[in-house]
Amino acid sequence: MPKLKFQLSSWLPRLPTQVWILAAGRFLSQSGTGFTLFYAPIFFVDRVGLSATAVGIGLGIGSIAGIFGRVLGGSFCDSKFWGRRRTLLLATMIAAVASFVLAATNNFGGLVAGNILMGFGVGLYWPPTETMVADLTEGDRRQEAFALTRLADNLGLQVGIIFGGVLIAVTGNYRSLFIIDGISFIVLFAVVAIAISETYKPSTATDASPKNLKNGWMVALNDRTLLVYASVNILFTLYISQIQTTMPLYFSKFVQVGTSGTGFSTGTITVLFAFSTFLTVALQLPIVKALRGFSHPKALMISALLWGMGFIAIGLTGMAATGNLFLAVLGLSFLSLATVAYTPFASALVVDLAPESLRGVYLALNSQCWAIGYLIGPPLGGFALDRGKWGADNFWLGLAVSVILAIAILRKLDPMLKEKIIAKKQLL
Repeated sequence: MPKLKFQLSSWLPRLPTQVWILAAGRFLSQSGTGFTLFYAPIFFVDRVGLSATAVGIGLGIGSIAGIFGRVLGGSFCDSKFWGRRRTLLLATMIAAVASFVLAATNNFGGLVAGNILMGFGVGLYWPPTETMVADLTEGDRRQEAFALTRLADNLGLQVGIIFGGVLIAVTGNYRSLFIIDGISFIVLFAVVAIAISETYKPSTATDASPKNLKNGWMVALNDRTLLVYASVNILFTLYISQIQTTMPLYFSKFVQVGTSGTGFSTGTITVLFAFSTFLTVALQLPIVKALRGFSHPKALMISALLWGMGFIAIGLTGMAATGNLFLAVLGLSFLSLATVAYTPFASALVVDLAPESLRGVYLALNSQCWAIGYLIGPPLGGFALDRGKWGADNFWLGLAVSVILAIAILRKLDPMLKEKIIAKKQLL
């Protein structure tokens, strides 16, 4: 037993206690989100009686509210009055109220109101929770901290999805899912209020210029290095959106399995994505440890290469006459590795770029890349699938080719980032 304890402690990253507490809070919050993630559209169509179009509009409005929430969340994080902690507390309160509104919804107006609140609350949530991780860590430990919190997010989401499905199968009570989601945000509120201290620090002389303090967003949007990074980050988030939206439909409609010519069954697709999620969770910390000797752009180049190999395998899954399942497993394995090589290094890169007093705004802009990627990705994938089998198969190969652009941008970014970090250190 002592030997096992030693091995476990050496495997886990040595991080500040508050990072572990924050990760535990994010696990609980994402568990609640998992309860409603896949089941909300089914509830509003089948039980409330809304059309699929109406539900899509309601969810889309929530995404737009999230964009505004991220803008305010970044600004509030860097505000002396709000800071990281108060912004996170406000976000969890709004999200909890939104969950209870959705639990009580019986019409389109309630759906819109609930999703506006939820989108805004979630938009407020991401800048402070990411900024706190950056404030509490430095160097290689920062990458491991971001990896840990992403691991907590993914674990929580999967736990919520599984138990949400069990609850629906046993009780059929969809409204209880939203109530559980609301309770999870209340628990996160309590965790932050009791166990998390404010991590905001007053501006130093080097980054307290009137220009910085007056409009942090203008500073961020005029940071050429940050904008170059944002362009490649949108590509990465567009890639991730394809796994969650376009790929399941591609597997079911366009992969020719055996002599029947039909796609993978729902059960097979479920097992495939469960396997992918397992890899993402299991490999998150080991991959970060393996890559921490590389600069952030070079680690992202490795991620890009993995994306390319994964997309080629997925495209071949639909083109091959045999071995489809093997190619699908191979493709999802590469894509899982690409994802875990991407998320922590992307956030750490933004922190390296940001003046300390503008971390919230810079990380909010990083979060906006996700919003843009998910805005472009699903319609783009849907358009490709609507072109028939030729368009669907070659869509993945096109994504693989786009990786060349991502690597070219990252090669340009690497010396720019080094120069920016050197200049930043000289000012300290």
